[in-house]
Amino acid sequence: MVEPRRVGVLALQGDVREHLRVLSDLGADVTVVRRPEELADVEGLVIPGGESSVIDKLSRAFGMREPIRAAIADGLAVYGTCAGLILLADRITGGIEGQQTFGGLDVTVRRNAFGGQVDSFETDLDVPVLGPDPVHAVFIRAPLVEQIGEGVESLATLADGRIVAVRQGRLIGTAFHPEVSGEHRFHQLFLDTVAQHR
Repeated sequence: MVEPRRVGVLALQGDVREHLRVLSDLGADVTVVRRPEELADVEGLVIPGGESSVIDKLSRAFGMREPIRAAIADGLAVYGTCAGLILLADRITGGIEGQQTFGGLDVTVRRNAFGGQVDSFETDLDVPVLGPDPVHAVFIRAPLVEQIGEGVESLATLADGRIVAVRQGRLIGTAFHPEVSGEHRFHQLFLDTVAQHR
């Protein structure tokens, strides 16, 4: 397999270090991305979990929102976890007043769908695209995919059928945090996506 030249983690707020560690462990050349010129130097981008409204505001303050939107429209491979999923969604519910997203994923995502920090939970998910072994998923103030468009693939659901992982072309989003549970297969899927579209 051809390894990607370089991938980045959006480092405005959130669990940046955990993603850097996972991607580095998988052999990627990984860097932090805070400025447009750093974004232009990567072939894929991870948008980490954190506070989606804060990342949104900081992306505008740092002049990153439009470059990220343009890069997504131009085919950049992007993986968003938790807040990152919210920021990739074309539509959100439960956002704060004026909250914006980067968009790209034809989905509607509900922010804080399960409640606050005390309502965090862990569960095992079947993710056929990653093989037969279940994925141990950690949900922390997690969002939920309420609606998907025609071109969006559901990768994982909870036992009740609610969607918690999706893929559309070069974009992947999970409502949970593989980077905190020692689960590397979603990050490998992201790196494979980057390599396929070099």
